[in-house]
Amino acid sequence: MIQHFINTYQSFKEKSLFGRYITLTNIKPLVEKFDGEEVGKSVLDNPIFKLTVGTGKIKILMWSQMHGNESTTTKAVFDFLNYLKGYNKLTDEILERCTIVIIPMLNPDGAEAFTRVNANEIDLNRDAQDLSQPESLVLKAVFEEFKPDFCFNLHGQRTIFSAGNKAKSSSLSFLAPAFNENRDINDPRKAAMQIISLLNKDLQDLLPDQVGRYDDGFNDNCVGDSFQQAGASTILFEAGHIDDDYDREEIRALMTYSIFKCVHLIVNTGYETESIEDYLAIPNNEKLFYDVILRQVRVEQEGKEKSIDIAIQYREVLQNGNISFEPYVAAIDNLSAYFGHKEPKVGGMSFIQGDLRYPTLDQKAEDISLNNQLLSKLLTKK
Repeated sequence: MIQHFINTYQSFKEKSLFGRYITLTNIKPLVEKFDGEEVGKSVLDNPIFKLTVGTGKIKILMWSQMHGNESTTTKAVFDFLNYLKGYNKLTDEILERCTIVIIPMLNPDGAEAFTRVNANEIDLNRDAQDLSQPESLVLKAVFEEFKPDFCFNLHGQRTIFSAGNKAKSSSLSFLAPAFNENRDINDPRKAAMQIISLLNKDLQDLLPDQVGRYDDGFNDNCVGDSFQQAGASTILFEAGHIDDDYDREEIRALMTYSIFKCVHLIVNTGYETESIEDYLAIPNNEKLFYDVILRQVRVEQEGKEKSIDIAIQYREVLQNGNISFEPYVAAIDNLSAYFGHKEPKVGGMSFIQGDLRYPTLDQKAEDISLNNQLLSKLLTKK
């Protein structure tokens, strides 16, 4: 199923959405296309919409861009909606048995500013109990009115995560969040675990050892934990990094599949006999990656020469309506326990920057020279 889905993906991909900077302006035509309904306003008085498809008894609530700079899942939900319009046996079954409500952009102000937080600088995923923000109140009102059986909490994660303690990027991550401090497993949480377990087995065909699992420490001010506590089977989805996919277009396709597959499993109750042990065997996310590691670079410090590793991390910067990826020095150390998405062969080359022979943290990496050659050539991305 997964290979066929990916092979046909271009036929239903929403091509009006591309890259990392997705704003309310980008999605408004699509909201109209799918007969969206305004359900509230943001801090800056921007509309928040919900889309409803299907007429079935199984209720599924999804929301995306709770964090404004996490746009991959917004692209994916519109791809998924386009897929549902394909009217094949699978889509007919979903639309007949499910009612799906989607809030495609919960934080339009954060999306415009390309920030995690809202216009009041509040993380909406830490506001489930306080309900201090208008966006939080909108989501809670939709939840209480709709009374979903299942919730999909859709996010994006940084490039720093590995799937376990090895050189495998956590390209997709999931979690069945806890509903209490003891991390007990009740029926709704068990269902989320079983669904994730089966999805992971599918994803291994195309993402071998690249699926991770988040820590399930309980925090009732996190929305997923709060909704799990309220009795809705809740799944956290996180779109991560794959290869040189900084625009998150390749992982977008697999996120779209993940949304579809979870809905399909729910419709067919195909998850109910799955062991939760397979879910628990999914490796935990670890913070073991940098975007680039330069290994064994020759430096001079206090008159002595030595070799060190230099880690570089890209910062996502909004400039004139586009996201640029600016490289900065993130670590200077023996980084043998860490991995780089890129590791150019620079061993034995000497660090030079004007009169400097030793890097500094947070300096812009494009200005670094190795053997008098600017590092910027090694940092180009697709």
